[in-house]
Amino acid sequence: MDQRKVSLALAALFISGSTIFLPQAASAEPAGSSGKVIQSGRASWYGPGFHGRRTASGETFNTNDLTAAHRTLPFGTKVRVVNKKTGKSVVVRINDRGPYAHGRVIDLSKASAQAIGLSGVTSVDVAQL
Repeated sequence: MDQRKVSLALAALFISGSTIFLPQAASAEPAGSSGKVIQSGRASWYGPGFHGRRTASGETFNTNDLTAAHRTLPFGTKVRVVNKKTGKSVVVRINDRGPYAHGRVIDLSKASAQAIGLSGVTSVDVAQL
């Protein structure tokens, strides 16, 4: 194999292999029937002022991750949050405690909220996976 073919093969391998290290893009998933709905209520999002700070689980909060704060679910629990208004859903991992605002059941990271079209406060279903 000549040098050019080797260089092209290595470049293709590098490009295809590097995609596994790219951050996962936030995306909404169609609302499915997987998981049992454990709560219905109001959801909000948080992030500004908390990005880079330590969460209750001990990890660093990243507003671009698909994470959420819940009062009682164990850290690491995955839940599907469905926006009742838009029908969009997102799977998030619980890594913090909250929300502390009255009447809310879950606080989503900014990326999670954007994935389901949440801006402000909206009604959601929370299903444990």
